[in-house]
Amino acid sequence: MHRLLPLVESSFSAEWNSEVPLTDGNGALSVAALIPSVSAEKIDVVPEMLTERTVLTTLAALAVLGMFVLLCRARRVSTSVEDATLAALHRVTSAAPHLRAGLNQESADKTAPHLRELLACVAVGIVDADGTLLSWDGEANYHYADLRTKIEQVLRTGKREFLDHGDVICDHRPCPMRHAVVVPLEVEGESRGALTIIAGGDRKRLLRAAAEVANHVSTQLELAELQESKERLAKAEVRALRAQISPHFIYNALNTIGSLIRTDPEHARDLLQEFADFTRYSFRTSGLYTTLADEIRNIDRYLTLESARFGPDRLNVQLRIAPEVLPVVVPFLALQPLVENAVRHGLANKPGGGTVSVIAEDNGTEALISVDDDGIGMDPELLDAELANAHLTGAHVGLGNINNRMRATFGSDYGLVVETEKGAGMKVIMRVPKFAPGVRPVPPQAIDEPDVGLAAGAQLSR
Repeated sequence: MHRLLPLVESSFSAEWNSEVPLTDGNGALSVAALIPSVSAEKIDVVPEMLTERTVLTTLAALAVLGMFVLLCRARRVSTSVEDATLAALHRVTSAAPHLRAGLNQESADKTAPHLRELLACVAVGIVDADGTLLSWDGEANYHYADLRTKIEQVLRTGKREFLDHGDVICDHRPCPMRHAVVVPLEVEGESRGALTIIAGGDRKRLLRAAAEVANHVSTQLELAELQESKERLAKAEVRALRAQISPHFIYNALNTIGSLIRTDPEHARDLLQEFADFTRYSFRTSGLYTTLADEIRNIDRYLTLESARFGPDRLNVQLRIAPEVLPVVVPFLALQPLVENAVRHGLANKPGGGTVSVIAEDNGTEALISVDDDGIGMDPELLDAELANAHLTGAHVGLGNINNRMRATFGSDYGLVVETEKGAGMKVIMRVPKFAPGVRPVPPQAIDEPDVGLAAGAQLSR
């Protein structure tokens, strides 16, 4: 027996089709008679089957899908902008080191490709202050002759010049040039050259980009000149320190050596060798920096000569150097003037002489160096006043010179510390970082005729 399932509750009714017989001709049950007839106008029940919950769920799903699409698009845009910014920064920083060497053919050849990639232009040309083309990177170099007049005007007036492709005769088809601009490169109002940019895009964008890039290049050239000026100043300070090496010391050293030639020729030969090495090191012609080991070795030569002059009873020397700090790099002639100051001003005028101590200790990331004497000392306030006017009076110029060089090399925190009191000697303390960017020792080049001292020593030994 078949059971008919009840219909879902609805607002329409089913009617049996009475015109269809319940059985067919063979007496079997007719399926058609069991199917109710539904009127077409009653089918509007379907929309009501979409409940309120179903509608809200559908709307929520669509909203989430829309937000996901928007976030994906925003992320793609954000990522592309970030990538473009990083690429531009990379090109700018790649060009900067070459410009720090100044404007010449080598630096221009290395800089021009980075500038062309940064500007996304057809070509970049760099000329010097004389109008000489140093480098050209890119296409359309056949239009350089058309730009010569504009370049000369820029170098003469310091104002940018613009050239449109329609203003020149061009037989190249197609020609990648649409516009060209020449912008000046200036440092403190003085011409250093010009930058030529050829582009195939928008004129307004070209002018703005050219101005920004020219400003960047000019800034790098200014930094290069500042660095060159700083190096010249450092060399002048070294020359001033060499000049401070007392002529009396040289005379006294040679006089001491001469007095020993007959009485102790072996000692005289050793002293002459020390004197030759001392002068060769002190008057070397290159290198603003040296290692602490070299500086200590030169101090030892100086004190050996002074000990021979004063005698071991009047000049005692103590050197205590930690091996860990020997490779530390210091400014050239940073210690010898301090030791000479201790001997000349601290001990030479003290009855009975005294002791000079040079100590270098490991202090973590720094080397701690001190030059100490137990001489006559001086009034701290008087020392401050003399240091303030050292550039006018010449008093303690070596001390002020080294203080300025230390601060310029390692930073304002690395100036000298001086401890003194009248009748209590003087102690000069120096902190040197074990590593500083750009501070490297340069192998020294000896002055002319470097074998003079050796030759003299060899003659004495015969």
